[in-house]
Amino acid sequence: MSIKKKLAYSLAALAVLAGIGAAGRLWTVLDTSRNAVADDKVQLADFKSSDPAAIKRGEYVMRLADCAACHNADFAGGYKIDTPFGALETSNITPDRETGIGRMTERDFYNAVRHGRGEKGFLYPAMPYTAYTQISDEDMHDLWAYFSAIPSRSKRVDENAGMHFPYNIRLAMAGWNLLFFDNNGFQPDAEQDAAWNRGKYLVDGSAHCSVCHTPRNALGGEIGSAYLQGGSLGDWYAPDISPNPHAGIGNWSTDEVADYLKTGSNGISVAAGPMAEAVEHSTQYFTGDDLQAIAHYLRGVKPSETPAPQGMVLDDGLKSRAALSYEVNCSACHGLQGEGITGMVPAFAGNLAMQHNPTNMIHAMLRGARAPHTEERQTAAGMPAFDWKMDDRQIAEVLNYVRNSWGNQGAEVTAKQVAEMRKQTGALQKLQTPAMK
Repeated sequence: MSIKKKLAYSLAALAVLAGIGAAGRLWTVLDTSRNAVADDKVQLADFKSSDPAAIKRGEYVMRLADCAACHNADFAGGYKIDTPFGALETSNITPDRETGIGRMTERDFYNAVRHGRGEKGFLYPAMPYTAYTQISDEDMHDLWAYFSAIPSRSKRVDENAGMHFPYNIRLAMAGWNLLFFDNNGFQPDAEQDAAWNRGKYLVDGSAHCSVCHTPRNALGGEIGSAYLQGGSLGDWYAPDISPNPHAGIGNWSTDEVADYLKTGSNGISVAAGPMAEAVEHSTQYFTGDDLQAIAHYLRGVKPSETPAPQGMVLDDGLKSRAALSYEVNCSACHGLQGEGITGMVPAFAGNLAMQHNPTNMIHAMLRGARAPHTEERQTAAGMPAFDWKMDDRQIAEVLNYVRNSWGNQGAEVTAKQVAEMRKQTGALQKLQTPAMK
């Protein structure tokens, strides 16, 4: 046999083996057999749970999963999610038969929530089924009971109309799942205590923390080696929540982590942007035990290797100009020495969270921000927008002053970064005042 034929046969054999391996992997990824525990006959529109306790437990699971933040308070959907691949609109998940999920059986519901397989085909991972796959059968059954009890709303949503080609082809998600979907339920670690296991179940499952706080690759898959070490949300940044003492929550106590999730503020940081929504719709409703479990687990994960930030030296002219601008525009709330207002306005002095990625600070300066309204923090303090009042250079100067004063040291924020964020968020340009004659 010639060398060419041997090589051809070898390559063909390798291709066959690779095909068999890919088929086996795809079979594992697409397997929904564990959902056979759910009923597959009665549709949601025809079902109303008669178990008040299950409905109540299901409401708590809904809070854990933060369904209302994306599907809106009435669960009729239409919330826009911008992704690098186009815009998605969240679906109507009320029991409406025509425009919602009323035709789903309980098993269909499990397939959608835990495996990303909806009535219209594969779901996009903006719906965090990649995390929800770990939700237990018991919690899923209670969640089904809860959704059977909510009002039906008629609202038709074309979920992927804003997605770019070829990402608007749902079948492509089968390939994405093949690469990135871990189709396994939660498995407790016998070597860890009950609180740690409960915390991991919540963080990796229903609370889906890694979906935002873990960076993603070019295809949108989570980078497992950087678990919980910070991820881009486009206009916002979900910071490092590993125990790193410089960039993460390594200097937060268990109670401070729990307090932040419960109230939106812990005397160090105040939630804003998507995290404010998560606190308002979700984490403020968690039980004290669950909050402590989450904090216990987070403080035990592998810390990121992000080093302490390197600051910049402000020349005297820039420092003087920025200090005056800060005093005029910022000090009334954040304090002359960056001390903030406990429970309402974040302190700048010694705030490690703001000394790294500047995305959230730029966004807040341009568009303003609002703290979450919670039962324990009724006054949801708001920050006004300064897009109309400051140009890109002025905003960069104020941020550089804040990030390098009162013991802080942060890398330079450039006017170019501010300009890019101004364009990305659709913020206004600085108001031009007419010249005096």
